[in-house]
Amino acid sequence: MSLEDGLFEQRAARVHEIEALGYKAFGKRFDFTESIPEIIRKYSDKTAEELVPEIRLKIAGRIQTVRRMGKAGFLHLQQNGAKLQIYVRKDAVEERDYALFLLLDIGDIIGAEGYLFVTRTGELSLHVEKLEFLAKTLLAMPEKFHGLEDVETRYRQRYLDLIANPGVRDVFVTRAKIVSSLRRQLEERDFIEVETPMMQALYGGAAAKPFQTHHNTLDIDLYLRIAPELYLKRLVIGGLERVFEINRNFRNEGISTRHNPEFTMLEFYQAYTDYRGLMDLSEELLRQLAIDATGGTTVPYGEEMLDFSTLRRLTMRDAVIELWSGDDKPTAENICDPVWLKAQTGRKTSGEALVALFEEHAEKKLIQPTLVYDFPVEVSPLSKNKPDDPAFVERFEIFIAGMEIGNAFTELNDPMEQCRRFDMQLAMRADGDDEAHQMDEDYLRAMAYGLPPTGGEGLGIDRLVMLLTNSQSIRDVILFPLLRPEGEIGMADRLRRV
Repeated sequence: MSLEDGLFEQRAARVHEIEALGYKAFGKRFDFTESIPEIIRKYSDKTAEELVPEIRLKIAGRIQTVRRMGKAGFLHLQQNGAKLQIYVRKDAVEERDYALFLLLDIGDIIGAEGYLFVTRTGELSLHVEKLEFLAKTLLAMPEKFHGLEDVETRYRQRYLDLIANPGVRDVFVTRAKIVSSLRRQLEERDFIEVETPMMQALYGGAAAKPFQTHHNTLDIDLYLRIAPELYLKRLVIGGLERVFEINRNFRNEGISTRHNPEFTMLEFYQAYTDYRGLMDLSEELLRQLAIDATGGTTVPYGEEMLDFSTLRRLTMRDAVIELWSGDDKPTAENICDPVWLKAQTGRKTSGEALVALFEEHAEKKLIQPTLVYDFPVEVSPLSKNKPDDPAFVERFEIFIAGMEIGNAFTELNDPMEQCRRFDMQLAMRADGDDEAHQMDEDYLRAMAYGLPPTGGEGLGIDRLVMLLTNSQSIRDVILFPLLRPEGEIGMADRLRRV
């Protein structure tokens, strides 16, 4: 028998011992008077004299530490990211409660009733007069001084990661603040939150490979959405002039520290504005987001201090020139010369070549929040052309710490031009680009009813959380990231033997 199996058997045996004392090993409802975080906030700065007369409380939580000393002992209970010490003395509780105390393991969940006091070392504690057992843990907790360190176990067993590593909870509390801040800021600007289909007969709105499924009753193939864009713009056509969706997207692509096949985005669309208007709005949203999430606009990320108070603005051409690595730095004339551009990369069009040079020389060097605008038409099938340069569109992307965080553009609202763009994308698909956009006849029909001048934007929630929590991997900010299935666990067999 392995050590792990032995510990499981030992704890399973205690289930019967606990029940022999008259407790339920997996108990019932327990109404605590105040949560442990509330108690810490209200009483942690009180002196012993200020806790008289007695402040009586009922609390609940998971046992974090156990320290027994003769006929008394201390435990720490953890609840909602905070911990409180409790003191159990044999002559202060019923005999069966003290017998229960002797059976408790780290990880067990209990309730306790008593009064607050301050120990001689100055620690706020609960002097226990009654115990209640709420749930038995059958598996051993990670060693308290080192927590749970194995990365794959942390991601696979996020429940254990949250128990063992208190800082992990803080990441996801901040994530909730980020989502709440974005929602509140948009609602304050009269945006309406909507929901659009996650299963689509025709995927679109981005250049990506989809996941495919099949609906049995309708006998049709469907795709998990890669973006909600085309549905949100249909709503703008229908008169919902400011809409947003905090949405889950699915892209059948690689996994890395910055990519997960299932991810969360905010997309919003505003009628009667353009990409210039969204530049200003983006700066406002990100500045307030940093304040709401961290308390200020300057945020540490790795070895950098990121300043969210402003967004630097560069054209894509200027970014390539300024951040070029190596010799033969391009001139303003080179960067506008289709022959020179294609010669540098071997790409078929000058627009694709410019994007390739930007990704090679500039993207990873954009550390401080930066807005890069004016993209080639070849990579922007849904964006409106620049009036003075039809080879480019009114589009920008936001980069922070070398990562793309957002993508926005003035929406193309000419249905004839949109049809030509779709045809261009079909030609690219026929030429081997399986991420090029498909023809969407219904979207063209919707556009034929008239899409007002509109600006649209998407912001990557997961990457924003990475930046605002100083997390280096996207898996650290997704509660249950996608992993390969693990082998046989054997938990069912263990539980059958209890």
